[in-house]
Amino acid sequence: MKKFYLRYNEGDTKLRQAVAVLPWSHNLLLMSHDLSPEYIVFYANEVVSKGWSRDMLRHALKSEYHLSIQAVEKSNNFDSTLPAQQADYANEVFRSSYNLGFIDATEPLKELELERRLVQKITTFIMELGSGFSFIGNQHTLTCNDKEYRVDLLFFHRRLRSMVAIELKIGEFKPEYIGKMNFYLSLLDKLEKAPDENPSIGIILCAEKDHLEVELALQDVNKPIGVAEYQYLLPKNKLQELVANEMKNSSNDDE
Repeated sequence: MKKFYLRYNEGDTKLRQAVAVLPWSHNLLLMSHDLSPEYIVFYANEVVSKGWSRDMLRHALKSEYHLSIQAVEKSNNFDSTLPAQQADYANEVFRSSYNLGFIDATEPLKELELERRLVQKITTFIMELGSGFSFIGNQHTLTCNDKEYRVDLLFFHRRLRSMVAIELKIGEFKPEYIGKMNFYLSLLDKLEKAPDENPSIGIILCAEKDHLEVELALQDVNKPIGVAEYQYLLPKNKLQELVANEMKNSSNDDE
């Protein structure tokens, strides 16, 4: 308690309010890391808004989650394709990296399996995306010229007043993904967008991306598209199992 007081008694109101609502075990964990007040507030807000357990917070701290999602580089073209006010808000809403550890994956998944697990835990996925999202459906069908096209995951964001199409890719980003997403957004705006809604936004969620490659692929594209990475954080029991197996294998090798 003394350490808690000394750490925060001279902090600003925002910092003190952020840590005041956290469970004591979460505060002990945060105090064990050398974090700036800005990052303490960040993690405190994540815990409250997403309902993180102590283990989830521990995994996030270990992977330096605050650095991965607050990257300076923007892998999107929102500034050039949306009105200024909406672009600013879209840049706040969408991140450059998402943690999908809640799907309990210990190895890369096929795209349909990744989609199935996200839909199975859609409430948790929406919490990871952030506030304001409503789930419309997966494999959402768009019909044009007697042909059917399917969007992996479709959401609506209440404050942006936009449909949000998410395409899942299990490997690294490829420039051709932009053309496909641009086409899907054109169909959504033509077939389903209401007159009072803003243009649809596309997010390509892939295992990894190269910022320069994304920047070049988005050049001259007139639909708002962002590219984000995802990562898996192993659940505690799975991590312990992997460590135990590794120790067992090492022991066998020594013999």
